[in-house]
Amino acid sequence: MKRTLLLSLALFLVFQNIHAQTAPPSDMGSIKQNFKKLNVLGSVLYVAAHPDDENTRLLAYLAQEKHYRTGYLSLTRGDGGQNLIGNEQSELLGLIRTQELLAARRMDGAEQFFSRATDFGFSKNPEETLKFWDKDKVLGDMVWVIRQFRPDVMICRFPTTGEGGHGNHTASAILAQEAFSAAADPKRYPEQLKHGVTPWQAKRLLWNTFNFGNTNTTSEDQFKLNVGGYNPILGKSYGEIAAESRSNHKTQGFGSARQRGDAFEYFKTILGDAPKTDLMDGVTTTWARIPGGAPIGEELAAIRKNFNDDAPEASVPALIKLLDKVDMDFVNDKAMQTVRLKAGAVEEYTYWHKQKAKELKDLIAACAGLWFESYAPEASYAVSDKLDIRAQLFTPNKLPISKIVISAGGESVPVTVTQGSESILAPGQLRTEQLQVVLKKLSQPYWLETAHPIGSYTLANDTLAGPPENADALTIKFEFTIDGKSLSFYRKVMYKYVDPARGEIYQPLEITPPVTASLAEKVYVYNNSVPQIVQVKLKSFTNASGNVSIKPIAGWKITGAADFADKKKGDEWTASFTIAPTSNKSNIANLDVIVTANGKTFSQGLLNIKYNHIPAITIFPPAQAKLVNIDLKIAGKRIGYIAGAGDLVPDALREVGYEVHQLSEGEIINGDLSIYDAIVIGVRAYNVNQRLAYEQPKLMEYVKNGGNLVVQYNNNNGLVTKAIGPYPFQVVNQRVTTEDSPVTILDKDSPVLNYPNKITQQDFSDWIQERSVYMVSNIDPQYKTPLQMGDPGEAQSNGSLIVADYGAGRFVYTSLVFFRELPAGVPGAYRLFVNLLSKPPKTAGVGYSK
Repeated sequence: MKRTLLLSLALFLVFQNIHAQTAPPSDMGSIKQNFKKLNVLGSVLYVAAHPDDENTRLLAYLAQEKHYRTGYLSLTRGDGGQNLIGNEQSELLGLIRTQELLAARRMDGAEQFFSRATDFGFSKNPEETLKFWDKDKVLGDMVWVIRQFRPDVMICRFPTTGEGGHGNHTASAILAQEAFSAAADPKRYPEQLKHGVTPWQAKRLLWNTFNFGNTNTTSEDQFKLNVGGYNPILGKSYGEIAAESRSNHKTQGFGSARQRGDAFEYFKTILGDAPKTDLMDGVTTTWARIPGGAPIGEELAAIRKNFNDDAPEASVPALIKLLDKVDMDFVNDKAMQTVRLKAGAVEEYTYWHKQKAKELKDLIAACAGLWFESYAPEASYAVSDKLDIRAQLFTPNKLPISKIVISAGGESVPVTVTQGSESILAPGQLRTEQLQVVLKKLSQPYWLETAHPIGSYTLANDTLAGPPENADALTIKFEFTIDGKSLSFYRKVMYKYVDPARGEIYQPLEITPPVTASLAEKVYVYNNSVPQIVQVKLKSFTNASGNVSIKPIAGWKITGAADFADKKKGDEWTASFTIAPTSNKSNIANLDVIVTANGKTFSQGLLNIKYNHIPAITIFPPAQAKLVNIDLKIAGKRIGYIAGAGDLVPDALREVGYEVHQLSEGEIINGDLSIYDAIVIGVRAYNVNQRLAYEQPKLMEYVKNGGNLVVQYNNNNGLVTKAIGPYPFQVVNQRVTTEDSPVTILDKDSPVLNYPNKITQQDFSDWIQERSVYMVSNIDPQYKTPLQMGDPGEAQSNGSLIVADYGAGRFVYTSLVFFRELPAGVPGAYRLFVNLLSKPPKTAGVGYSK
């Protein structure tokens, strides 16, 4: 039963709660939970700064026990955090952490929202945060989310007084307070009111106080809730659900143990009425909340009472009738006519009608055993190509379905109904229909469509803020007529395949440029005028002909261009260009690749991110790289590298000519380490590599015998050994977060500042994000400390770089953020790091003595 329909896809915007999705859970536990949720008309919005800031146990309790519509508004996507499972940083890390949050929400039952703010790294105060974030824009995003979500209660994770530590944390609380009032003021962000929202005043804003480490902000005179209960339908306590939710933050190493038993959360009232006996004091959370709604609640209770676990489909007729009541036309209804002049009554009804009608339709589908989804036959398609979509439908039950309409983008052709048939969806038989659409838009995440400044993403329009993913993704509309009632549902078009080890996998559909152009490196470093070969990897996603070139760049000579013809979908090939600086002067420039395919110009690469705990991620970054011509001298050649939590330093070292070999444990313990001019230990290695405690004596022996060991930063918590160096020092949570903070050279004769490159103040220019993290203190006198730095207004520290002779060799520990600076092509960072790798010969004339 296949029919083909040619549709020109008109992508349409849908807010997150009705955006397309694959089939929701329909197990008996979910059905019973959803019955309970249908009878609750209340909402809570939790607000904080980052992924993993949220209180997952509280969210699970609110969503699964109290059955409130529960949301988490994370102002950032966590772009500036660390990555314990890979080497993705910045926007790429933000993409992963977005999916980790969505996985967490699937566990605890809450919804997820974001503003346009970026996590630009650790911030010590809210003033800096709000300056980078563009306060007015981010506040507007929060107001937009509040006006759509209409929370009865708002809850902050952090206070405005700084106990949260991070400046982002404090700023999130400051903005939440302002948004609480601004959302209710029609004079604030009035342009939003033209887009289907109205002003909204939440009942109260609370601070969810906490006891973290040495900071306890809870007290027994605060309002408190016991959120440690057990849900017999789910078979879990909320502490267990919270652990499953939080453990999705794998990039941050937040695997959590399941907790059981009483657990109290405390709250301090910031704005609005203080709760006395219940979080929702003063808020009606039953169907009595809307005019004429009480009978709906009574009828729903009767359906629940008569529900048969062994035959959930028997409740479908009653649920259809209930949906008719929920769908009543309030314009013509007499009960509504009496309240039309009452401020907010119509908006209140409209909001809850939309929420509860959707919940009720999903419940009907679940009870009916009605399953339907839509798929693409292949993982990727080029924009402007045609896509044959397969829509599949199934039910084990005999249902009175008289009509099915399957459509995309608002255009539809009804499936033909055989005259006199009782149902067009036969029990136990999978039905497949086919539609064809023309793809109009790349599947690029909406917040990455254009370049952006440090503190916030640039959105095409302000109404895009809020959803975690593209709200205009390709969707299919399924409309069923059951017992004479029309029910509409949306399903996102996915690619589905079977992995031999993991089974059935759902993957987002990729809508790509016709041809992508990916550069082998992000940064090409030159230390002379010798040309380099720059390779561009091209991939065709459709039948294509055209050419690839590089835009002319002042101060650089570029030779090479490449035509291509008759490329087929899936073809991959490489184009090579020769690029050299025209002089030996320092020069930094952007390289842009231009692809003309089938008469249209594109300039996007292809980047795939794959981890088993999240869906595959595909983006199309600008086909760009940085060309950096610097005065760089190199000593030594062979580098051994011990991987840490994941960084791009090895690639950066190879770019300037080093031979970098990743060391295995066997090579460390049994190999000849003396063949390496230096051994580098990656970021946070002493946090994530338990075997380093065992390997440490061999590394110290390597130094003692004349080797050069360079250790990059580690977190002060969870060190596998505190004896990282030959002499004592202590890793502490001290940072220099301002990337242009002044640096004082304490020892101008230090070899690490002289050989083979002379380091000056200029080498600390143009650093990004921060200077140093998790610095060291209590430094043994055997170490030399050549640098001193600190954030403006704070004490200066000499704990960013320590160097000591040990035996015939040298040990270096540095908390300078080379893992950020080298991939970004910062010239001074290259010069200084090369010096750390280069132990001067005894005849070099420089030593540690002043």
